[in-house]
Amino acid sequence: MTQASVDSKTRSARRVQVGVVASNKGDKTITVRIPYTRPHPKYGKLIRRRTTLYAHDEKNEARPGDLVELAECRRYSKTKAWRLVRIVRRAPGE
Repeated sequence: MTQASVDSKTRSARRVQVGVVASNKGDKTITVRIPYTRPHPKYGKLIRRRTTLYAHDEKNEARPGDLVELAECRRYSKTKAWRLVRIVRRAPGE
């Protein structure tokens, strides 16, 4: 057995999120917004909400407006616990 096959059996599957880059102002850090809808607890109308995640972007390649895929990973800082896996779609105009 190779080391890679051993790791894949012992490690649990990493959580993956897809969202839009809101900011890339930090060095090697991007802010990603993930929109979702939930019904109102009493009235049932759908309410738009969003989650903001900070992700590690090693090459500083993501730009605001890009659709990106993030994976959960070890903590890089107090607020940053996700990393950029790939850019799904570039923002228009670039």
